[in-house]
Amino acid sequence: MDVGQDRTVDELKERIRADLGDAMRARDQARLRALRMALTSITNAEVSGDSARELSDDEVVKILTREAKKRREAAEAFDSVGRPEQAAAERAEGEVLAEYLPAQLADDELATLVAAAIAEVGADGMPAAGPAMGRVMKTVTPRVAGRADGARVAAEVRRQLAG
Repeated sequence: MDVGQDRTVDELKERIRADLGDAMRARDQARLRALRMALTSITNAEVSGDSARELSDDEVVKILTREAKKRREAAEAFDSVGRPEQAAAERAEGEVLAEYLPAQLADDELATLVAAAIAEVGADGMPAAGPAMGRVMKTVTPRVAGRADGARVAAEVRRQLAG
């Protein structure tokens, strides 16, 4: 799903709520678990801090991205200890969450964004460590916002700075 800029503040959260009801009626346990967890995380974020507030769709996407990453990491952990059923359940929940996230950048799109950021900060020819890496990451991270995993972005920055 592509999260557009013209959305109302809580459109994504309302879609998740509606889909939760559909999952209950369909008795889809994986979808039900994933959506309940997502709504709980969203609600917790809304009530944390000094006062309760509604999250924007961009903030909801950040929460969903974080939760999807947790599911991937949990699946890997379950695989590593010989628990394939649990790993499959975590992956299924991660796939449900992915439906609410922006489409991921293709490798060539990410490479183009990184190259533009390198040129913008003047980091050409610098070693792939230290201040050059930090400046490029600071520039490119907001541009990929939820469309590429941070580790994937960092790997591409390192590759281009080293090359």
